[in-house]
Amino acid sequence: MEGPLLREVCALYDQISSLASLKPSKNVDTLFTQLVLTCSPPAPGLDIASLPQPLQAMRAHLIRLCATAEALLEVHFSSILASFENPIHNLSIFPYYSNYLKLSLLEFDILTSHCRRVPSSVAFVGSGPLPLSSIVMASTHLKGTIFHNFDIDPAANTMAGQLVCSDSDLSKRMVFHTADVMEVTEAFGEYEVVFLAALVGLEEEEKGRVLRHLGKHMAPGAYLMLRSAHGARAFLYPVVDVRDVEASGFEILSVFHPTDEVINSVVIARKVTDLVPDNDNYNDNDTDDEKRAVLVNAPIILAEKCSGFKDFGPMIEELAIEEQLS
Repeated sequence: MEGPLLREVCALYDQISSLASLKPSKNVDTLFTQLVLTCSPPAPGLDIASLPQPLQAMRAHLIRLCATAEALLEVHFSSILASFENPIHNLSIFPYYSNYLKLSLLEFDILTSHCRRVPSSVAFVGSGPLPLSSIVMASTHLKGTIFHNFDIDPAANTMAGQLVCSDSDLSKRMVFHTADVMEVTEAFGEYEVVFLAALVGLEEEEKGRVLRHLGKHMAPGAYLMLRSAHGARAFLYPVVDVRDVEASGFEILSVFHPTDEVINSVVIARKVTDLVPDNDNYNDNDTDDEKRAVLVNAPIILAEKCSGFKDFGPMIEELAIEEQLS
């Protein structure tokens, strides 16, 4: 199955990469829908990490193309929604709205399976012009929580703000910050939960720098919710290396790989160290293994676990299982 799958992905990549524009259109929508349908089914024989270099390069470029197309799609529908008197009541016009409903429910269930206490303040990094994850989570699951949304693009934040300004509840609980995540420091220590969007850090090295930054500034005991990808879905989104999460000062609590139309895997981790070594101990020229060795040997201060744990069942793949598969 791996051979036909890779041939199909490569064929779609050739067509997508030759497009003059990735803005929403019938041709663009058809090609990306076909790509998603091709990559969604389980691919047990596929080992993304062992793909030859040409395919790795193709995958990296394809993920960037997907990211660009997704951003353009969000800009398009955010503009349409802003024309409604109450945009929040019309979110269902977005073609993947039901996926966000399912993903947000999944993330909420995973979060509450590890800590029953409702967070008063959370951050969503990489919220974009159409912050459906924050909106759905705030309006459906965490109805008393303040959401601090971070995006590097001021235009994206302006568009996002226009969607909630007419809603009497969300306009008070959705805050938008224009900032590079790597320049946000003390603020991360104030949030009980930080959600990191899948497309923040497209390359492994880039993602690793973001994780180390969060590990340095998040408060001990705070939760980090990450979106990853598994199997052929890794042609659509970056894969989070759980070893990098651990090396950044977090304890992996669970990893879940959906098999339905929800594309992203969900990783939940808890900050367990009050110290992430700085550049006196390693630098960006070190290999990943050297950085992990330094961080893993750092002093660890275990955070007290929240009460109210419950078994999330066999759907959750614990770290030991994940490591065996990697």
